Amino acid sequence: MKDRAANRAWFAGILWLFAVAAVAGESYCFRVYLKDRGATEESLLTPERFLSEEAIERRARRMADITLSDVPVAPLYLDMLSATGVRPVTQSKWMATVVVESDDSLAVDRLTALAFVDSVRLVWRGVDRLKRSDCPDGDMLLEPTTEKMAQEDYGYARAQLEMLNGLRLHALGKRGQGMRIAVIDAGFMNVNRISAFASLRLLGTHNVVFPGGDVFCEDDHGTKVLSCLAANLPGQMVGAAPEASYLLIKSEDPRSEYPIEEDFWAAALEYADSVGIDVVSSSLGYSLFDTDDTPYRADDLDGKTAFISQVAEKAEEKGMLLFVSAGNEGNREWQKITFPADAPGVLTVGAVDKSGGHSPFSSTGLTADYRVKPDIVALGTGTTVISSGGDIIHSNGTSFATPIAAGLGACLWQALSWLDNREIAALIRQAASQSGRPDAEQGYGIPDMYESYRKELNAPVR
Repeated sequence: MKDRAANRAWFAGILWLFAVAAVAGESYCFRVYLKDRGATEESLLTPERFLSEEAIERRARRMADITLSDVPVAPLYLDMLSATGVRPVTQSKWMATVVVESDDSLAVDRLTALAFVDSVRLVWRGVDRLKRSDCPDGDMLLEPTTEKMAQEDYGYARAQLEMLNGLRLHALGKRGQGMRIAVIDAGFMNVNRISAFASLRLLGTHNVVFPGGDVFCEDDHGTKVLSCLAANLPGQMVGAAPEASYLLIKSEDPRSEYPIEEDFWAAALEYADSVGIDVVSSSLGYSLFDTDDTPYRADDLDGKTAFISQVAEKAEEKGMLLFVSAGNEGNREWQKITFPADAPGVLTVGAVDKSGGHSPFSSTGLTADYRVKPDIVALGTGTTVISSGGDIIHSNGTSFATPIAAGLGACLWQALSWLDNREIAALIRQAASQSGRPDAEQGYGIPDMYESYRKELNAPVR
């Protein structure tokens, strides 16, 4: 299938390919769009081959069907791609794509000659794609240098949770127990050494960029994001869902910004689904890339053009609840929300300051097809986070508003476990501060998570 986005991507990729000259030592990554996955209906008789027991149970509980889109690309197809001289890098079973790498820029000709290939797009070029930085040395437990605030159980994080009325959910014992949350980010430096994460319920880690590599290296953005969710230092900082279980996934390569980031994010999201994750918090977004062409424009913010936005929408169809950052483009040239924040099925989170006013950096809506985005907002100016050194600091960004909302959203779902992901998202919007007058800066406004809980309990019996 070749839709409008795929057509545009194919032509842009070809133009980019022939606009650059081969450089010694360079390699190229191509996104190969397949006509089908090479899978058959018989594959659905044994879903345990490609989905975990938890994922199958979640599908049944959320009434989300298992379909051919859940079956990985056929090994025969991968072998036939490899036979052209390329090396498979990653795939998206949902989108029926495979990313391959080659030292030959003309590999595109051999790929497009294959009968099961629909089109090909260049998504990365450079040198030493798999070369990574060394991990920091040392195994000493990192403690915060701030003084303990014994009079306040939540410490410096209290205000950001109170803003969403999340402490009332915690007071009911809803602190994320039993919920499975995936955090998709650029890296989680020192999370395995920081005392605030000593009680972290870690389901596992997954590195899409450097397969098999440590996620506790290279970038601390995910460390700060995770602290808003899972930190548990009473008297200093307690996160939004300190008793949830976490899967940490590295999908971002911070060294550059190429369209392959969309493919890595897709692989991360599909992995999270395959192991039975309930809630996803992702503080990554894309608009401009380090390429000679411009693959996306603001007109493409329709939720169905960008590759990454299509993937996000499919995750919602699989029964997961996604929280994604609106982006920090509000006072930059792009200004608008970034991809995949335009996907209809995700809860897009913008940022406000402590008074509830719009943070100037927070990306704005509406979408290109005039839908309300962002959906909700949370504290993103002066948010309390934990650095890779274990210190409690304040930082700005929709990146940190997002996990606050995601964590409390998980607590809400814990309390209302009979609802599906779409019903939880609707409740969160309905009980937000601007639910009756959404706008392009704050969407439906600041959620009241306890009010969402109360509204459901007062609703008619289902």
